[in-house]
Amino acid sequence: MKKIKLPLTDDVIKELKAGDSVLITGSMITGRDAAHKRLYELIEKGEELPVNIKGEVIYYVGPAPAKPGHAVGPAGPTSSYRMDKYTPALLDRGLKGMIGKGARNQEVIDSMIKNKVVYFAAIGGAAALISRSIKKAEVLAYEDLGTEAIYRFEVEDFPAIVAIDSNGNSVLAK
Repeated sequence: MKKIKLPLTDDVIKELKAGDSVLITGSMITGRDAAHKRLYELIEKGEELPVNIKGEVIYYVGPAPAKPGHAVGPAGPTSSYRMDKYTPALLDRGLKGMIGKGARNQEVIDSMIKNKVVYFAAIGGAAALISRSIKKAEVLAYEDLGTEAIYRFEVEDFPAIVAIDSNGNSVLAK
């Protein structure tokens, strides 16, 4: 089990290999389909993004409402393929890591290799367990999207597996 701190450095990304189990600590952003679509449309228009994604890790999640004493409710990963159309444009702008579940298309993998990016798989079905590692959550953009808004999470020992490393090696079935 490797412990890694965010933000990710190029050296850490290079050391991560497909299949590595990791515990992630630090600050990450979140975003799902609707937020990705909006970010992509801004990129297409050449406009400024509402959040600086350079150097960030994004978690594909729409957290459930928080119960008293918790930063968020259950916060399991969503299927990553739904972001594939938008992902290469975000990677070209400096996004360094993604967390979700499931396979990615070849265009995303090629962009990951080009941009030296890592894709982590979080454990589907473990939303309540994962939420325990989220210590703080604040909305950064697109509050009108509710749980699909872009949040900043502060996490401690967030469990994940390196699903696709920066060389394109994958543990996911093709």
